[in-house]
Amino acid sequence: MATSIFPISLYEELLPKLMEVLELTQQTSGISNPQSRQKLLQATINFKNAISQAKEFAINLPGGELLIEEQDDVIKMLGMLKERKQAQLAAFAARKVASTAAAHDLKMEIDSVASTPVQSDG
Repeated sequence: MATSIFPISLYEELLPKLMEVLELTQQTSGISNPQSRQKLLQATINFKNAISQAKEFAINLPGGELLIEEQDDVIKMLGMLKERKQAQLAAFAARKVASTAAAHDLKMEIDSVASTPVQSDG
């Protein structure tokens, strides 16, 4: 399924539709007249269609390809990867950086050598 938004309303409407079916079956007048039967039939069809849509959406949700044990292994592996990356970040943050004065002196040394004119005997 191409949509990335979870249709909560699809599942929220299941209970009211079921309640409608139950209320129609529990009415004191029953389903003896054709109009009551028609209402019950329509409510049942609506509920059945909503269940079908919800089931279809649930079946097509991404991520159901792995078994629970495999998902647990992936989660554990991702946790270890996260810990390793945090350790690398902490080690990088703890590194001492060369002072800017030393870097400036080094640059000046290189610049002074590069700008010294070459004498020619000529």
